[in-house]
Amino acid sequence: MTDANPGAPDLPADVSALTYEAARDELVQVVARLEAGSEPLEESLALWERGEALAARCQQWLDGARERLAAAQTASSAADATTEDEEEDA
Repeated sequence: MTDANPGAPDLPADVSALTYEAARDELVQVVARLEAGSEPLEESLALWERGEALAARCQQWLDGARERLAAAQTASSAADATTEDEEEDA
């Protein structure tokens, strides 16, 4: 997957480098800390911002996966159509 997505939000470098699984796991931890409600306001705001960045990174991965699936399905459909045309010509 490439990170060169013009419509993608600017993410901190450490978040941009995360795999989907790592970003998701950290996001789960951030949400748990926010839900606990024991963090001071400033820390809660920082956690919220981190969570937003992590969620955006997960979305980048999911969007990339959807694009790859769509491309594979298109290629598969094109190959199937070519095979059918060749069989009809035979």
